[in-house]
Amino acid sequence: MIINHTYKFIFLKTRKTAGTSLEIALSQFCTATDTITPIRWQDERIRRQLGYVGPRNYRAPVSDYTPSDWLALFYRGPKRLLSNHDPAKHVQRVVGSEIWQTYFTFCFERNPFDKAISRYYWNTNEPRPPIDEYLQSVQPDLLSNWGIYTIEDQIAVDFVGRYERLNEDLAIIQEKLGLPRPLNLPRAKAGYRKNRDHYSRVLNAAARQRIEAVCANEIAQFGYHWEAI
Repeated sequence: MIINHTYKFIFLKTRKTAGTSLEIALSQFCTATDTITPIRWQDERIRRQLGYVGPRNYRAPVSDYTPSDWLALFYRGPKRLLSNHDPAKHVQRVVGSEIWQTYFTFCFERNPFDKAISRYYWNTNEPRPPIDEYLQSVQPDLLSNWGIYTIEDQIAVDFVGRYERLNEDLAIIQEKLGLPRPLNLPRAKAGYRKNRDHYSRVLNAAARQRIEAVCANEIAQFGYHWEAI
């Protein structure tokens, strides 16, 4: 996630929505005073090669440490104030109501059926289990982003872009923030998904039912529905 004080925006990073690529692209507009949470070392390498600002200002000040935090320092590292996929409620509490209400807050969402397949390939290795078995066992918050950008089941951000119209919504964000350059996304986390068939050819009835149950909120909110081809 990113908190940018120059262009006054907060980017909440959702899962399997090109979030890492967008996070890298947004970091080019950041300075030393902004907050950027760490990503995988492979993706941090892409960010460094592009010459963009890296992780900073996400750790908790030592004044916030409890005795257990000091003990954990030796085996878990410094305490984090903010992390990669923190939900809106936590970020709002950290930044305070004034910044939360005056900065432009945004994230991205994705068709839950397509997103579930991406999650499956990201989390499994060969020989992979059947996708319906995986989806039955995976934690719901790995399939649904609803809890990241909502508070008390209400959308808490100013803009929810859609992965399906990524370029159009990136242009909206650029114009809204007054960014001096387009948001050209690098290819981060690419190459994991092997099957590019339409989701209706990949998911069986049990998998569909599981996704519809876990992602009912975003399906209703954004009008996603099962399409067979």
